[in-house]
Amino acid sequence: MKGHFPIERFASMRTPFYYYDMDLLRQTLQAITTEANKHEGFCVHYAIKANANSQVLKTIRQAGLGADCVSGGEIEASLKAGFPSSKIVYAGVGKSDWEINLGLDAGIQCFNVESVPELEIINELAGAKNKIANVAFRINPDVGAHTHANITTGLAENKFGIAMRDMESIIEQASQMKNVNFVGLHFHIGSQILDMGDFQALCNRINDLQDQLERHHIIVNSINVGGGLGVDYQHPNRIPIPDFKAYFDTYAKRLKLRPGQTLHFELGRAVVAQMGSLITRTLYIKNGAAKKFCIVDAGMTDLIRPALYQAYHKIENISSEEPFETYDVVGPICESSDVFAKQVDLNSTKRGDFIAIRSAGAYGEIMASQYNCRPLPVGYTSDEL
Repeated sequence: MKGHFPIERFASMRTPFYYYDMDLLRQTLQAITTEANKHEGFCVHYAIKANANSQVLKTIRQAGLGADCVSGGEIEASLKAGFPSSKIVYAGVGKSDWEINLGLDAGIQCFNVESVPELEIINELAGAKNKIANVAFRINPDVGAHTHANITTGLAENKFGIAMRDMESIIEQASQMKNVNFVGLHFHIGSQILDMGDFQALCNRINDLQDQLERHHIIVNSINVGGGLGVDYQHPNRIPIPDFKAYFDTYAKRLKLRPGQTLHFELGRAVVAQMGSLITRTLYIKNGAAKKFCIVDAGMTDLIRPALYQAYHKIENISSEEPFETYDVVGPICESSDVFAKQVDLNSTKRGDFIAIRSAGAYGEIMASQYNCRPLPVGYTSDEL
């Protein structure tokens, strides 16, 4: 089974480009809000870093999600898309002064702080504006996730977050500062997580930390568990929407929230990955000594995940119904790593055929580069085609 694409409309378009199925995005958002709303105090933010296409952001904002940002540019994109500043949180291990000032001026909901020096600078900059900044502390829970090493973030060896042993002391320091208001704890253990046991382990760690704080009479207003829920890259047609019920139910059952506490999520990939495909044209079929190459006009500049993470994306020839043949699907970039996949079974392919690289709505267009002086790919939505 293949995905459904308006191929007749693609014929006049310059490739490569991203195609976003907005009906699927809206169905995904409906599933998220339906499941999250079953649980009191659950608040969902969208991680802008996954995809910042303006039409995609507006649709997500219309569904009522907040925004999770990791740069000043993402704060600006969120505000431009209409996200209320009261639903914008700002994380990131290296916030520059202008980015902090931008958040202060906008009156964002919260800064997720990752170090004592950062806390001191936020207090200083807020003081200069006679403002009080809400801060949550990102605690590194030393919880491993069953995912790629480059997208694991919750281990002690990672650069992110504050060590658990320093949690109480930094909360105490914040209480002595005049221009910050400590409101909660923030966690994030990684990305593309499909094993609910990883989230259960995070719940157990948070429960222990909350008990520890309560022994010192410290109560927090909010808990932010980050995101991390993965998607099924193998079966984008059969399983287009992640299991949000299992995800939210895991936290509802395992995390011991205190009365009045809110629980915040920062979903990115799970929201947008499956609705996006990279559409590329076949340039040449090259017969090698022992294999066939399908050379397409998209490359690692357009979708870097296979080269960077050895990530799998389902690849389909959406122009052909001929019998299957086996190809290495490669791009035109002057790098040996410019390979989307090896030994891929595609319907017999010829020059000009459209190839769809699936599940590319997250970390696709947003990570594109202009290496080899190539133009950035454009993102089109099904609403506008």
